[in-house]
Amino acid sequence: MNIIDRIKQSSNPFLIAEIGVNYYDIAKRFQIDLMSAAKLMIDEAKKSGCDAVKFQSYKAEKLVVRNSPAYWDISKECTPSQYELFKKFDRFGYAEYEELYKYCSKNEIQFAATPFDYDAVDYLEPWIDFYKISSSDLSNIPFVKYIAGKKKPVFLSTGASTIDEIEMAVNVIREEVSNEICLMHCVLDYPTRNKDANLNILKTLKTRFPYCLLGYSDHTMPDERMLILTVACLYGARVIEKHFTLDKKLPGNDHYHAAGPEDFVKFRKNIELIQEVNGNAIKKVLDCEKKSRKYARRSLVSKYKINKGSIVKAEHLTCKRPGTGVSPYDYEKLVNSKSLVDIEKDTILEWEMFEKA
Repeated sequence: MNIIDRIKQSSNPFLIAEIGVNYYDIAKRFQIDLMSAAKLMIDEAKKSGCDAVKFQSYKAEKLVVRNSPAYWDISKECTPSQYELFKKFDRFGYAEYEELYKYCSKNEIQFAATPFDYDAVDYLEPWIDFYKISSSDLSNIPFVKYIAGKKKPVFLSTGASTIDEIEMAVNVIREEVSNEICLMHCVLDYPTRNKDANLNILKTLKTRFPYCLLGYSDHTMPDERMLILTVACLYGARVIEKHFTLDKKLPGNDHYHAAGPEDFVKFRKNIELIQEVNGNAIKKVLDCEKKSRKYARRSLVSKYKINKGSIVKAEHLTCKRPGTGVSPYDYEKLVNSKSLVDIEKDTILEWEMFEKA
């Protein structure tokens, strides 16, 4: 069973901690080496209820030209050049990611990585259950086609794109992997303002691409109750991806808008609450309602004294609690019945008090 089918069958959203390259700053923060920092983040993601951790595999010289301008908030990440920034964080390659994959497998959390060049696509293949394509590569059709040619499910981020561009990329992928696609709504802005999160797009994607699984790759600032991610799930997202850090106060582009372990725990608790209150779609009397149903509903009650042998008229009847006697549903059946006993005023009526019709 591929990962798309597993997610569809699960009652929980698939939660991805986007470690990216944040382990570089975590290594400095805790004065440990890069591999130890990456493994520490994997451990914390696992503890906080994440299903997968995701890294970013790139080499600066394969990704950008040397004079590529920054597109992030310079006040948070002061590096003015994409090349300079990515060069600082591109030391890991085949051997390191293989070690991280093995560590994830040992600790029963899924390893994932976004490849940004063809070499990464190739060497990641044995270790991943799906390929993640960055929003920045949605229009890179040759690259999209190459990834799809690996015949693995594809998670496609859709930031900074039009619906027609999404359709073009989806069609390329479908030629190779049929409908094994998760469309990840995303806003390519760091951080994304709440008013730009545009979660209603999930509904649009569901209508336009009913054969795709839906997800949400989030760049908003974590809110106190993690409601943004929760709402995304309510709107149909079955996969949630969020940047992950162990210290939101660290400088750099991906820490201040990332989620910490405590944020993922809150999100998981939100999902547990939703599942608890959702129940099921079958309307029936619950066990907890049986006592209330009996005593809070009404019975037919004598409004006046009814003498033995009298024919019951409508004016003899009223309805009062509890619901232990003849139900108001049977009002028409009881009218014109003959009383077999004297019935005092304000008596709950029982069928044995009357002659059978």
